[in-house]
Amino acid sequence: MNETTLASKIIFFLLCAAIVVTALAYGTVHQPTISLFYLTGVIIAVLWAFDAFRSGVLRFSKNSIQIPLLAIVIYGFIQIIPFGTLAETAGVSGIPRTISLEPFWTKVFTLHIFGFLIYLAALLTFVDSGKRLKKLVTLITIFGFAFAFFAILQYVLSPTKIYGIYEQVNVQPFGSFVNRHNFAAYIEMAIAIPLGLLFVGAVHKDKRLLYVTAIGLMGVALILSGSRGGLVALLAQVFFLLILTTETKNSGQLLLKGGFAVLLLATIIAGAMLIGGESSLTRIAETASSNDITTNRTHIWNVSLEVIKNYFPFGTGLGGFASAYTKYDTFSGIERVEQAHNDYLQILTDTGLIGFIIAAFFVFLLFKTGLRNIKSPNIYRRGVAIGALTGCFGILIHSIFDFVLHTTAITYLFTTLTALVVLSGTDFIDDVRDFDERKSRRKSKESASVTPISEGKRKRKDVN
Repeated sequence: MNETTLASKIIFFLLCAAIVVTALAYGTVHQPTISLFYLTGVIIAVLWAFDAFRSGVLRFSKNSIQIPLLAIVIYGFIQIIPFGTLAETAGVSGIPRTISLEPFWTKVFTLHIFGFLIYLAALLTFVDSGKRLKKLVTLITIFGFAFAFFAILQYVLSPTKIYGIYEQVNVQPFGSFVNRHNFAAYIEMAIAIPLGLLFVGAVHKDKRLLYVTAIGLMGVALILSGSRGGLVALLAQVFFLLILTTETKNSGQLLLKGGFAVLLLATIIAGAMLIGGESSLTRIAETASSNDITTNRTHIWNVSLEVIKNYFPFGTGLGGFASAYTKYDTFSGIERVEQAHNDYLQILTDTGLIGFIIAAFFVFLLFKTGLRNIKSPNIYRRGVAIGALTGCFGILIHSIFDFVLHTTAITYLFTTLTALVVLSGTDFIDDVRDFDERKSRRKSKESASVTPISEGKRKRKDVN
């Protein structure tokens, strides 16, 4: 285990605090809160340099999961490089010819991704012990539980006001998020961690009820949010968990875990109906008949495909979707559409084929690493790997229906889960080995209590 410096401790604290603060600060979607997120990233970078100065060693992770983020940052800056000038238009000349339709916003989005690269690199470097890994996992579980409890209370007491102060009329907020779909996305990642630990049996018997309660409350809050994408993602996560934690030859184990999963989902739905009434389920169906132009996904996706076709293979530039959309929009154009409501289409519109390949490479590395680490002999780290990978899987499913990864709080938690997928494959000196040690002690006791037949015969012969 590396030497723990004061700078290292502060960095780890800031990385943990960011999980809570980004969520509570309305999801960190307003400029002041985003600026605070950037400032924290700068502080982490400075402390990182100070840690290297004091210890004499610059610590950093060489894991390849960071390469795709670095690649997309580089491509973002390439998109704003001038390649000649545009032809004179309306008497205006000398306008730089760039890949990006909106060079300013491309620069902003590129720096935003660079910020997440710093956070990811810091997580991979400074979560350097089993103790810190457990603290990070525990924080996500406890905060997810508390956050869900707060959201349910707010849903009952003041559903249109965040914290009872910030009122939203034109949108449907939930918890501290202005958009209820963002809350669902955040919770579906948080709920995956305790689910993973529970499904692999990495939770002590005396704590299982607490974990089940936390999972149930988070599930109830997710359904009460009324997010269809969130519900689909939750169901997909449970199915994914069953695949990862059940041996194909063990039908009894599959039946037991499948029954537990069904019971858990039924309890969550019943709890949601108990708190929110029948409207808690019908609310999910209401958005399907929405006449709001900005949420008419079929139309938006069709226009997005036109944008992709006309700006292939380089894209419109990061943040350039809104400018390109108006040209191909067949509606009146009264309502402005800034996102494709599908993160995969958004990648293709903004970065073209190049960005899509980079994103696909990231997903490949994520699942390759995760599927390797879920075989860890350490049961706790195996549970963390399965939970974190399931959370990432859930958000990738939800991204088909919404633009959830455009929200800072959600992207940061996704970044944290990505780091946990990688870190779960690391052997730490102070690893949590409670279950492994207990199992080995139990096996040794069982073997000691059973006297071999040949030995028993020998003893009886000696007596005679």
